[in-house]
Amino acid sequence: MNQERLLQILLEPVVTEKSTQVADFGNQAVFKVRRDATKAEIKTAVESLFSVRVLDVNVVNLKGKNKHRGRFMGKRSGTRKAYVRLSDDSRIELSVNP
Repeated sequence: MNQERLLQILLEPVVTEKSTQVADFGNQAVFKVRRDATKAEIKTAVESLFSVRVLDVNVVNLKGKNKHRGRFMGKRSGTRKAYVRLSDDSRIELSVNP
């Protein structure tokens, strides 16, 4: 797996109430990832970018919502989230600057 592909897999961290609770109590991090990324690629990308040890990766595919704007209908694109469980001695600090 080449380095360029690893840099493109993780799109952005997800910072919400749920992801913060998961990070505090479950030692996990949540990322938006590419739709074609596999669990093995996500694990390798997180380990190489953050220098941590990953124990497990769970992936959730979210469907896009149907939206109406007047009489016109459209659809938002779906996303894919990865819940990455880290070892007890590893930690990723994700903070948001207002």
